[in-house]
Amino acid sequence: MAVSSPIIVILGPTASGKTALALAVAERVGAEILSVDSMQVYRHMDVGTAKPTADERVCVPHHMIDLVEPDQAFAVSEFVEQADAVIHRAAGRGVPIIATGGTPMYYKSLFEGLFDGPGADDAIRARLNAEPLELLHPRLPQIDPPSAMRIHVNDRRRLVRALEVYDLTGRTISSMQNEWSSGKHRHEAVWFGLNWEKEELNRRINARVKLMMQTGWLEETRSVLDRFGALSKTAAEATGYHELLEHLHGRMSLDDAVEQIKIATRQLARRQMKWFRRFSQVTWLNGADDVQKNADAIVQASVLTTTKS
Repeated sequence: MAVSSPIIVILGPTASGKTALALAVAERVGAEILSVDSMQVYRHMDVGTAKPTADERVCVPHHMIDLVEPDQAFAVSEFVEQADAVIHRAAGRGVPIIATGGTPMYYKSLFEGLFDGPGADDAIRARLNAEPLELLHPRLPQIDPPSAMRIHVNDRRRLVRALEVYDLTGRTISSMQNEWSSGKHRHEAVWFGLNWEKEELNRRINARVKLMMQTGWLEETRSVLDRFGALSKTAAEATGYHELLEHLHGRMSLDDAVEQIKIATRQLARRQMKWFRRFSQVTWLNGADDVQKNADAIVQASVLTTTKS
């Protein structure tokens, strides 16, 4: 593949088999893998974020993994800056890049740019945060119905932000986000996704949670807690760690924690797919098909795209 080869994007919900497929394609085309995952940036959080194994990372170089400690915040802007550098260096070496992972906002920001809304206003935020949710939420449908439909009544952070943007600019945050979704791309790419039937994906998720518990997820969480005391605000968003920390603090039984993790992971998968469906350029592959068959399809389509360009 040539230096100007487009990035191969392989996306899909959690437990869909992205890692295995990305490795199969990488080995065929001599590519390196760029992780598009907001939790794999954290060191010591290996089992619970389903990082590629040490052997897999020896076979195929990976980027954007193990960047910061679990008690440090990591912003999407930092991801974009560092991922851009990885892509630039790989192009200079003539090495193809496969971008894979499960964080929709990272894909959106890397390929379409960061949402450049107005900066925060401490005074407005303080005023809004002082109001009870039952008074805040009814205001949003009056000024920004699309955002009101998307933002849950209990999601104070997003609710305050939507109201703050309107107070600052007189414009709705939904209108700004629509402008952001202009379809322009920062990097040339060919997009593929793994699609699963809902019930089969749920079975895969449940089985993976069970395997992760068997391979030391609880012990890993205990080690992180002992070493760092607490997770940063962004690291704490990692599905499953909250439930295990609740168990370690004596507030939840282990059985209940595991069941809650399964539920939370299935909910995560649904949210991911809702986001990924918005990327109109994705060619969807059947996740239940053989990995090598899907790898063949990706390699053939990528070669055709490179030839045309």
